Amino acid sequence: MPERRIPEWLRHAPTPSIRDFGLLSGLEAVVRGILISVFPLIMYRALGDAGAVSSAYFGVGILSLLVGLLMPGLIRLLPRRWAYSLGTLLFIVSAAFAIEGSAASVIVALALNSIASVIVFVCFNAYVLDFIARVQLGECETSRMFYSALGWTGGPMLGVLSMQVWAPAPFVISALAALGMLALFWKLRLGNGKQISRARSQAGNPFHFLPRFLAQPRLVVGYTFAIVRSCGWWIYVVYLPIFAIQNGLGDQLGGILLSATNAALFAAPLLQRWIRRRSIRAAVQTGFAAVALFFALAAALSGAPVQAVALLFIGSVCLIELDICAGLPFLMAVKPSERTEMSAIYASYRDVSGILTPGAAWLVLLFTPLAGIFAAGAVAAGIAALLSRSLHPRLGRKRGAGAPLPAE
Repeated sequence: MPERRIPEWLRHAPTPSIRDFGLLSGLEAVVRGILISVFPLIMYRALGDAGAVSSAYFGVGILSLLVGLLMPGLIRLLPRRWAYSLGTLLFIVSAAFAIEGSAASVIVALALNSIASVIVFVCFNAYVLDFIARVQLGECETSRMFYSALGWTGGPMLGVLSMQVWAPAPFVISALAALGMLALFWKLRLGNGKQISRARSQAGNPFHFLPRFLAQPRLVVGYTFAIVRSCGWWIYVVYLPIFAIQNGLGDQLGGILLSATNAALFAAPLLQRWIRRRSIRAAVQTGFAAVALFFALAAALSGAPVQAVALLFIGSVCLIELDICAGLPFLMAVKPSERTEMSAIYASYRDVSGILTPGAAWLVLLFTPLAGIFAAGAVAAGIAALLSRSLHPRLGRKRGAGAPLPAE
């Protein structure tokens, strides 16, 4: 009787490709992008006061930060594949609470959505570090941005328009995209990632691995880049629309410009080619220096609001370039034995910037008009540009290569 062999694809899970991670990111962009412009609206309708909405966002930011720091402990108790699955299911539960519509349910929905984003983000980065070679991280980040472009470009507008037709529509679409995300994740059979032995196990308490993070200057610098970049987005997304309204440019301009900026994500492959012709250090330094320049000019020309808004828009395109390359110094400096812990640290940058930016803006507004926030953003970007000089000039190049990697 002839021997029957088990097909190779059943015996060994195929190695996930850069495109696979890009598709996962694309689905997540739909899940989150369609709600980014909806949550503030339903929060304001449910709470009826802008101060209460701000307090709710601040509290959720603190909660998300704590969850991110506790993620390594969670993954020690819950295998990573189940943690990622839990994150996607929380997106669905969040949508259900939002559809209910009461003030308490909306706050719970926002909290669950934020927690789900943190869990998925930490697990996703850990999987990328497991399966993607260091010299391919730039290509992987570009693929992630490209596949996410549609969700982040069309999502905000689709969310608001669909809510006018049927109030639960954006949440239903988000939940369905989360189901698709979960299905793709299990199809890829990522498992619990690569298991790497270590001489001494660290506890899940975040204070046990924070000292390890602080003791590695390259990680601290990379994390600083992530925070400054995220603060730049906060300034653009939150304070540009307020500036436009104050100067009689209408309440639609901010949303229109955000969609236009996000459309630049489709140019991610071209930006990545430009980055590959140079070094990561040069790309990061150029990006932060350009953001600093255009935000500073916008602050200086705030008396001419049209020109100021145009300069902020150009600065936001530079933030897109930083989205592609500014996270690489951190990811490339992570030790294999600390992937989960340092992914948790890295994921916290969004929550930290979400706390720092409103706080700094409140302080700036005590002494200057709104344009002072643009100037503060320029100072932060300028400091990041100076810090980027500490990066190794050959960061991200193949070993033994004497020149930048050629464009693909």
